[in-house]
Amino acid sequence: MPESSQPQTARSSSRNVYAFGITSFFNDTATEMAYWVLPAFLVSLGAGPAQLGLIEGIAESVASFAKLFSGYLADHLSRRKPLVVAGYAVANVVKPILAITTAWWQILLIRFADRAAKGVRGAPRDVMVAESVGKERLGSAYGLIQSLDSAGAIAGPLSALVLLSHYGIRTVFWAAAVPGAVCVLVAALGILETKRRASDFNPTPTPRPNGSTIGPIAAEGGLSASFYLVLIAVTLFSLGNSSDMFLVMRAQSVGISVALAPLLGLVFNVTYTLGSWPAGWLSDRFSRRSHSRKWIAAAGYLIFAAVYAVFGRAPSKFAIWSAMAVYGIYYALTQPVLKALVVETVVEEIRGRALGVYFFVTSLATLAASLITGELWKVYGAGVPFYLSASLAVVSAVILLAR
Repeated sequence: MPESSQPQTARSSSRNVYAFGITSFFNDTATEMAYWVLPAFLVSLGAGPAQLGLIEGIAESVASFAKLFSGYLADHLSRRKPLVVAGYAVANVVKPILAITTAWWQILLIRFADRAAKGVRGAPRDVMVAESVGKERLGSAYGLIQSLDSAGAIAGPLSALVLLSHYGIRTVFWAAAVPGAVCVLVAALGILETKRRASDFNPTPTPRPNGSTIGPIAAEGGLSASFYLVLIAVTLFSLGNSSDMFLVMRAQSVGISVALAPLLGLVFNVTYTLGSWPAGWLSDRFSRRSHSRKWIAAAGYLIFAAVYAVFGRAPSKFAIWSAMAVYGIYYALTQPVLKALVVETVVEEIRGRALGVYFFVTSLATLAASLITGELWKVYGAGVPFYLSASLAVVSAVILLAR
């Protein structure tokens, strides 16, 4: 590359990372404004936990399949930006429609569209991020975007609380259109299409150690053993990673008021926001030394295990509050780092497919985890499912380190 083009390329790469980060911030602000009050809104329409469970179950299942499909699309489309922008647009067009709904089944349709849009844009976005930066900056890029995303998860509920103190729930839904519109504008105007080389569509044979080659078909279809090992570890862990609503329920069972439940989420999101970018940067800083990304992700799993062990025992309210703060560190150490790890384990031509499979499998396992946790809680009490989740996290950390 000519020297004169290098600064321009660096600026373009930085622009994409910041554009994706700002887009994520405003999108998550709109999302958390709307859905933080959704359970109460469902009750006002005459629905209850059964309808909420059905809505969320269908929505998450749709998102899982959309993520898998979008991963394959990301590897074969010459332009990914339209798919990403469309995903953000659809999600933020349907949110304000909640303000005029009159029945719970209408909310089901809105959540269906919102989660499908999220699933469609996920893998193409992450592939574009990977193409915008070098491997030496993957962790910090994903970490910065995740920090801004979780900052939106703080801004959204706080905005909803302010609005609810003066207006009704439907006004909150209308107001979510503002950050939603900003999100779509930033995505449309700020994100630059990443250029794909001709070799991305007709990959050249890859040399084997014995002198033979891997042709285009093998390059397109083959996911590495390292990828599958990471996938096994993440899937096993996800089977114990149930909905965070179970943490809230456990906190309430030891005497923490329902009114303080949003503050539990705020404490977690503050540490998540503050920790995501440093964790990603750290994984880049030492990425060439003994596969540091897997060590950082494994450390996150062990922190998760400690947090769930505390929730299983629930010795005091102070312990619960402290564990919730530490819980954000687990997210910071795993979410951006694992995506970077997945991208590193495959060739460029199948990054989208790898991310799609990763998102799909973990989403289904997480959905199953909530069903397992609920049943174990009902039969054996609150402590057992938390101890089981902690144990699965420890085993997953060991598998991850075996890579």
